[in-house]
Amino acid sequence: MAEVVNLRMARKAKVRAARETDAATNRATFGQTKAERDLTAAETRRRARTLDGAKREP
Repeated sequence: MAEVVNLRMARKAKVRAARETDAATNRATFGQTKAERDLTAAETRRRARTLDGAKREP
């Protein structure tokens, strides 16, 4: 026989889990210090510059 589930509690648990995944995404995106963001941006610019410098003209 199946287990009896309180639908109200199940609904709330589902909402809590969705909020937690959103929070984890936001922590990864916005949880950096300004120095870390600047470092990441500088690294991205450096990679783009290196890649552009390695391209051959047609």
